[in-house]
Amino acid sequence: MKTLIQKIHLEQSESFACRLYKTPQFETNWHKHEEYELILITEGNGTAMIGDFVGEYKKGDVFFLASNLPHWFRKHQPKMIGCALVIHFTKNILGETITALPELKNINQLLQKNNGIQLDKKLKKETTELMLQIHQNNGFNRLIQLLECLQKIANSNLYKIITKDFTDDSNKVNPAIEKIIDYSFRNYLNPISLKDVAAIADMSIPTFCRFFKKNIKKPYFDFLQDIRISHACKLLTNTTKPIMDICYESGYNSWAHFSKQFKQTKQITPSTYRKQFEE
Repeated sequence: MKTLIQKIHLEQSESFACRLYKTPQFETNWHKHEEYELILITEGNGTAMIGDFVGEYKKGDVFFLASNLPHWFRKHQPKMIGCALVIHFTKNILGETITALPELKNINQLLQKNNGIQLDKKLKKETTELMLQIHQNNGFNRLIQLLECLQKIANSNLYKIITKDFTDDSNKVNPAIEKIIDYSFRNYLNPISLKDVAAIADMSIPTFCRFFKKNIKKPYFDFLQDIRISHACKLLTNTTKPIMDICYESGYNSWAHFSKQFKQTKQITPSTYRKQFEE
């Protein structure tokens, strides 16, 4: 697959896009676009890769992504139906004069940040309701409702910053990144060496390490760790398997190594993570 710099199509009667993407249109590769993205997962679950973040997504999740923030949503099962309601808009949707108004100061500050955020609690619920209304409406009302969404996010702290100040100013994304990500997601439960992934990218090991960190903003093995811990989280919350079994089913052959990396990534132990989810 070729990595995309995606172009969002707008109808002449639209100033922003609000569309439902369902399998197979839901499946995208590693891509970015100049438009900001507000995405509501309406069906399916899997692993989200947003900037340097790797984590689980599920039905009902809402993410807000900055302009030119690379991302990819990958389903857990190939035959699973994936579906999302997605809003795309540019920063100058209202023009520079209107967006400079003091009443829109907080929205402007929100759009200045190169962050990816995941909405939570009341903010997620209210934004979901507005997004569903936008999808049903047309004309002036949907524009006002989009501003309401942005205002609620800008004035709230009920969200988690999942990737912060991720800057990617390149006009194209190297296709080798797509190959490496795809290979990693297909093989993360097996042993992977730098020699393996460097060969995928057709680079020497030192060149590959510099290349990957420049594009993903983290070392390759930190990225691989995130994928494996994300898989472990899925098993902890969706199954009753013993945690020791989950350790070995997540690509680890050492409990000490798994426990250390899980706590490093999630700031809590695997047992506490499961307990918090159950509560």
